[in-house]
Amino acid sequence: MSEYFIGKPSSFSIKILHEKIYELLSMDKRLDERDALSFREIDIKTNIIEKTDGSAIVSFGKTKVIAGIKHEIEKPFPDRPKEGLFVVNAELLPLASKSFEPGPPDERGVELARVVDRCIREAKAIDLQKLCLIEGESAYSLFIDLYILDYDGNYFDPSVLAAVAALSVATLPIYKVENGKIIKTEEKMKVPMKDFPVSVTLGIIKDKILIDPTLLEEDSLDAILTIGFDSNSNLVAIQKSSLGMIPENLIEKIILIAKEKADFLRKKLMESISNG
Repeated sequence: MSEYFIGKPSSFSIKILHEKIYELLSMDKRLDERDALSFREIDIKTNIIEKTDGSAIVSFGKTKVIAGIKHEIEKPFPDRPKEGLFVVNAELLPLASKSFEPGPPDERGVELARVVDRCIREAKAIDLQKLCLIEGESAYSLFIDLYILDYDGNYFDPSVLAAVAALSVATLPIYKVENGKIIKTEEKMKVPMKDFPVSVTLGIIKDKILIDPTLLEEDSLDAILTIGFDSNSNLVAIQKSSLGMIPENLIEKIILIAKEKADFLRKKLMESISNG
């Protein structure tokens, strides 16, 4: 919860805050004393849930996300008979924020799952062909479950990091095919990862740009943009999760900043994976 307001700020408070944030950004400052292009403190821990195939917990300041990987053997999609499958689910737990409601995922949970899915899928992060057991009949299906445990703004970037970190340290049982039957062995294998995508979320106020917005900042921004990159710095996903306009002359600068910050996040990700 914001330390500046109890509950959601009123429209009048937002207007005042909007001008205050802009004034600070003009001096490369922010309410929490970061400069415009600094992340909050980032922490990544892997394999923290024993009953999953792989897991990770990621925090950006007070925002905390946990990811767990489970698998089943299922029939491949008809249009991709030689590939395994993966599905991303995201839950915004009511205990994480007063704005999260109990019950089925709302539009924010659906949006979060889609952004994470798009980053992983468009980066071709998982070698899905290596997850096929019998063409058109049997393949690994990976379930990537995300839970927002605490929310203080920007759950996109920690969610992508948590999902990719959990996938990268996950181990799956090896199944063999005998006479058309799938038999589970005692052997294990890593999820075949080909890439390690990350996302960077930026906020825009007038002609100013900031990264990793807090909840208080999110309420006051003109626009919020999340951009995903693969390991070769190719832009693989982009999501605008606000109604405000983005000045056209800022687009190139936004992408350049996001690309540079993606390299920073990927370095943190790879360190966590090697330590996991």
